[in-house]
Amino acid sequence: MPRFYCPQPIPSQGAFNLPADASHHASRVLRLREGDDVQLFDGAGRECHGVITEISGKQVTVGNLVQIEADRESPLHIVLAQALCSSEKMDWVIQKATELGAAEIQPLATERSVARLSAERAAKRTEHWQQVAISACEQCGRNVLPVIHPPMEIGAWLQYMVESKMDKYILLPQGAKSLQEQEKPQTGAVLLIGAEGGFTQTESDSALRCGFTPARLGARVMRTETAAVAGLAVLQTLWGDFC
Repeated sequence: MPRFYCPQPIPSQGAFNLPADASHHASRVLRLREGDDVQLFDGAGRECHGVITEISGKQVTVGNLVQIEADRESPLHIVLAQALCSSEKMDWVIQKATELGAAEIQPLATERSVARLSAERAAKRTEHWQQVAISACEQCGRNVLPVIHPPMEIGAWLQYMVESKMDKYILLPQGAKSLQEQEKPQTGAVLLIGAEGGFTQTESDSALRCGFTPARLGARVMRTETAAVAGLAVLQTLWGDFC
């Protein structure tokens, strides 16, 4: 059943006009017709099912709305801290992290990051990543959008995370223990992923001083985007909702 993100309040009954972009996607891209069933979600946890009752020009109206109780969020609150990589790879990480249930995604500028963003470009990229996450939620069935934080310099972010009560892990090939050997997180997990080429010694030392635990993912060195997906999958398998 097609799903559409509707940020404005969705009524519990009656009719509802889809936002302009959702109307365009429904009528022009998916070629839906009157009588077709659809799902709507507001990004904050609410989901409704309905039927397209009218297509008039660029406007699509959905009626027969029924609210559905559907909680598809992981019991483990995961923050993915991802070093900035190329645009294509970053989009892929955002998409897959959303599908894998990350609650928050924090892009980070590190010394070995390929991408360097000005304030203006960072704002535009954040908006773009939010759209990537919305599309991923429409596809995977999540009703809660992950929080996409604006990019930060890794040093400033590490200082900010000192006070966090969540269990914090930095993926390092030389980590003494694997993620599987770590204690179960009590209040959530933060997963820090380096850029292509990994972290500098200064960055990894700073992370350890700020309370991060070094952890490894097997015996092989992964690409940054592979490590993000693999790390999230391991966390969800161990302590989330992959069981």
